[in-house]
Amino acid sequence: MEAITAYFETIPSSHRTLILVGGLTLFWLLESAVPLFTSEYGKWRHAGINFFFTLTTIVVNFLLAFILVKGSDWAVDHNFGVLQWLDLPLWAMAMAGLLLLDLLGAYLAHWTEHRVPLFWRFHLVHHTDQNVDTTTANRHHPGESVIRFAFTTAAVVVLGAPIWLVFLYQSLSVILSQFNHANITVPSRLDRALRTVFVTPDMHRVHHHYVLPYTDSNYGNIFSVWDRLFGTYSELDNRELRYGVDTHMDERHHSSIRGMLGIPFGSE
Repeated sequence: MEAITAYFETIPSSHRTLILVGGLTLFWLLESAVPLFTSEYGKWRHAGINFFFTLTTIVVNFLLAFILVKGSDWAVDHNFGVLQWLDLPLWAMAMAGLLLLDLLGAYLAHWTEHRVPLFWRFHLVHHTDQNVDTTTANRHHPGESVIRFAFTTAAVVVLGAPIWLVFLYQSLSVILSQFNHANITVPSRLDRALRTVFVTPDMHRVHHHYVLPYTDSNYGNIFSVWDRLFGTYSELDNRELRYGVDTHMDERHHSSIRGMLGIPFGSE
């Protein structure tokens, strides 16, 4: 455990980039080998749009990263936050920290984006994708990236999460998000087994169905427990899915970067 904490405490930026690119590459290849949907939709053009938003997400997080680091350092130095007060052994801190960071930094942020109209307008860009695949994982309007960063930073301070735990959480979050958006077929028994702990593609795809109540369900990113605990878990045969959001089903809502950037401001 000490080796893991030491690695993530000083993880190089190049390694974090490798995790992002490596995950995308792996699931991209799996999408070609075992796809769920096989319709032709211009995969490379679709990816180009989503890679643009991936880049803006990286830029936003890079520019604001010092706030996250300072928040974590301040909490640890001042013995502030739930994890600091509990004084857990490393393995227990890792488990509790990952669960709670996923709750506050991902589930709560996502749930709030569906409840607060201003936040929803930014989150809409993610939901306008009518061809969900692994590249959709980072399809976030720059404004949404700021919103999610604020939730993550608040979670880090409230929990008193040390920086190694923060970087471990972010690394797992990237991989799991790419996994649960991937257009891949997972054997149902395996999916069911994984779903007892983790968010799976079959589970998360339901969230991308174009109408309510499915759009307002399955908010989790890493762990499935929060949706089950708070009553936001739902199931739907993935063969019945239609991706998108019913208010923005026109082609122009998901095929133009300029158009998508303007969605939160009412230009679409």
